[in-house]
Order: sequence, then structure tokens, then C-alpha cells
Amino acid sequence: MIIFLELLYTFFKIGLVSFGGGYGMLSVIQGEVVTRHAWLSMSEFTDIVAISQMTPGPIGINSATFVGYTAVVNAGGTPLMGVIGSLTASFAVMLPSFIIMLAISRLFVKYTKSSAVNRVFVVLRPAVVGLIASAALLLMNSENYGDIDAEPVRFVASVAITIAAFVAFKVYRISPILILFLSGAFGSIFFSFF
Repeated sequence: MIIFLELLYTFFKIGLVSFGGGYGMLSVIQGEVVTRHAWLSMSEFTDIVAISQMTPGPIGINSATFVGYTAVVNAGGTPLMGVIGSLTASFAVMLPSFIIMLAISRLFVKYTKSSAVNRVFVVLRPAVVGLIASAALLLMNSENYGDIDAEPVRFVASVAITIAAFVAFKVYRISPILILFLSGAFGSIFFSFF
């Protein structure tokens, strides 16, 4: 029962301090669930992020859902209790945004042209970029890329896939869904030989 309260508190806190959407949340989620509470290993967290990216919906909520389930099951709970953990974490991560939007929706329309409000957004924009960059760097680890000394072929291939995906998206404007499919297919074929 304690884990449900911890999930509720932890994901409420994550939802309260996370700006910039789901990708901005990832480094905060990782810090809480892997480092602080040790509910998941870094490898499990990396898998959850990958699954969260491929499933429909916001990545932050998807991550909370998967983490809630995995944390409860890893703590010895049944799969049904894991579903309750999923619901708890998902509800908790959405609750702060819901409360804040209700509280400020009227004020925002009234003060949207205010210079003080504009100054706040000028400060928040770089912070959001930093959180998203932090999430990208968080995923550039040995679980995803391999160790350059122990697995140089895997490392080089992983970096090549990353660069190719970036160029395909930014330069050629290829759909992210197609890029995910092609990257997964290429990685599956390539890594089955090494």
C-alpha cells in the first residue's frame, strides 16, 4: 500500500515541476524512479522510454503509466496491483497540470499582454530546451549505444542510426513514424548479425 502513496506523491511532484512536455519530464522521472527510489533499473527505464515513444499519447503520461505498473510488480505486487499502480502514477502526473490550468485560465486571458507574463515566458523557453536536451543526453547511454570499448561495432552503428534519423527528419522531412519503423527494422537486421 505504501508504494501507491509513494507513486502518487512522486508523480504529483514530477507533474508539478515538469515544464516542456513529456521529454522535459524524462530526466526528472529517471532521477526519481531509477536513482532516488530504485523502482527500476536504468535498462528497464530505457525500455519504458522506448515503448512510451511508440505508443499513442504523451510520452510523459505513457512513461508514468509504464513506470507505475513496473514499480508495483517489481515490488512484489500482482499484475492487477500493477494496473492500479499505472492508474495511480498516470493520475498523479496529470493532476498538477489540471489544477494549474483551472486556476490560471482566467488570469492568463486577462494578463496575456502583460510584460511580466512575457518575461516569465522568456525565462521558461530556454529552460524547456534544456530539459529536452537533458532527456536526449539521458538516453545516450551504454544501454542504448553500447560501450565503445567493449562493443565498438554496436556503438558506431547506433551513432550512425541516430545521425541518419536526425538528418532524415531535419533535412528530408521524413515522417517520425517512418523513421522509427526504418530505424527499428535496420537495427534489428544489423544487430542480428553482430
